[in-house]
Amino acid sequence: MKALDAGARGYLFKDNADEDIERHPWSSRPRLVFSLAITRALLEDYARRMRQRGVQDYYDLLTEREREVLQLLAEGKANKEAAAILHLSPYTIETHRTNLMQKLGLHNTAEIVLYAVRKGIITP
Repeated sequence: MKALDAGARGYLFKDNADEDIERHPWSSRPRLVFSLAITRALLEDYARRMRQRGVQDYYDLLTEREREVLQLLAEGKANKEAAAILHLSPYTIETHRTNLMQKLGLHNTAEIVLYAVRKGIITP
């Protein structure tokens, strides 16, 4: 956290640097690059702070785009279909899917659908 506060744009561990660099292709535009372990720690810290602020449902942690993806997936759309609807690449949809599943503690499509029904996002 001190490195981020000081303006760091990334943080990689030496022991996994090769893998992490392969996962984050370099481009001319600036981006944040973190080891998977750092990313997990940041997400856990963020979730902990949200709980402390009284966020009752992790749905509140989802971005607007993640909510759109959640709804489309719960409606039975495949990643490719959701990508076409939202004018995104299937890889971007997969990233949003992974993030929303992690935030909500879901593990598969069936759990996404069940969550969406319970939350009232879709009706059976």
